[in-house]
Amino acid sequence: MGFIADRVHMIKPSPTLEIAAKAAKLRAEGRNVIGLGAGEPDFDTPAPIREKAIQAIKDGKTRYTQVDGTPELKKAICAKLARENSLEYTPDQILVSCGAKQVLFNALLATINPDDEVIIPAPYWVSYPDMVIVAGGTPKIAPCAREDDFKLTPKVLEKAITPKTKWLILNSPSNPTGGVYSKEELLALAKVLMAYPHVHVLSDDIYEHILYDDMVFHSLATLNPKLKDRILVVNGVSKGYAMTGWRIGYGAGHPDLIKAMKKLQSQSTSNPCSISQMAAIEALDGPQDFMEERNRIFKDRRDLVVKIFNETPGLICQVSKGAFYVYPSCEGIMGAKTPEGKILNSDTDFADYLLDSADVAVVPGVAFGLSPYLRVSYALDTKLLETACQRIKTACEKLGLPSSRMASL
Repeated sequence: MGFIADRVHMIKPSPTLEIAAKAAKLRAEGRNVIGLGAGEPDFDTPAPIREKAIQAIKDGKTRYTQVDGTPELKKAICAKLARENSLEYTPDQILVSCGAKQVLFNALLATINPDDEVIIPAPYWVSYPDMVIVAGGTPKIAPCAREDDFKLTPKVLEKAITPKTKWLILNSPSNPTGGVYSKEELLALAKVLMAYPHVHVLSDDIYEHILYDDMVFHSLATLNPKLKDRILVVNGVSKGYAMTGWRIGYGAGHPDLIKAMKKLQSQSTSNPCSISQMAAIEALDGPQDFMEERNRIFKDRRDLVVKIFNETPGLICQVSKGAFYVYPSCEGIMGAKTPEGKILNSDTDFADYLLDSADVAVVPGVAFGLSPYLRVSYALDTKLLETACQRIKTACEKLGLPSSRMASL
């Protein structure tokens, strides 16, 4: 329709949400579809957090709050950042929003001018480029190689920086790969950034608490305090605390940036949900011991998925170190012919084949800026997950790949 703004036509709907909706539609039609596209833990929100929300309702905590979050929640966020990340912030350096996604959106809208560039390492979370486009900027995609565990290297970073660069978006642990930057890797990137004072960093730390194999989370702002004023730390309670539907995220950064983001939020959503804010205080201040057990379950699921995929013709799957995703290569599948005679020329073709022939929904790598791959979430019941992976393996075996294309690590 002619009255729809051009900016809407410049972006695409979230591919992950589209895949989830398609799987749900097929299930409603009676198909036994297993979805491996979800970006949320399958665990319940811990009981003390839920109880805090119920008490908040009983206590009448149902009115507007301050646009940028309640003083109590901002205090809890400051305490969390000091306790867990050795980062000192004051309440005027904190913004609470309706999810970490809104924090990112606010930051880009508050800072991007026409022709500004934002460096986005690929593979990336699907929403980053479209957010930049809506804000009027230009996504500068920086491809990251599989041999580098899909992580940005100093060489690639320096090559991507131009006089127009405004931001670098850095996500660790990563969606979609599960990659985690080490202390040494972050320090190497920081060294490059020190030479370009016009470049700021959006540090998306939303999967901070979901780590395996003795990996340790490191914050770039902690490792190089000289960069702190150029970094917006973005986090929230959705992933680690299984609170995706509660919609609470937060940003910590320079007071001028936070003030600008607050102004934008005051004219869009205003304050985040008052009840969810009360629950988030309990999440940050309350017991954290449940995470260890949940991470153990996630690790077992990761090991299951990696094992099956590396036994599957045409797939190569690296071991993720965090989040709850793997990003297997399906390069060995490309050019294969399905039993129905269709040639699989892209990861989208392969994802469609898996949905049609195996009743498994996955997200093709093209949505994350690097093909031919798939993003597979293992945030679902272990038995169901195993069934889905076995279905994928069987579907690949039906392609009749020659032994020379049987992938192995």
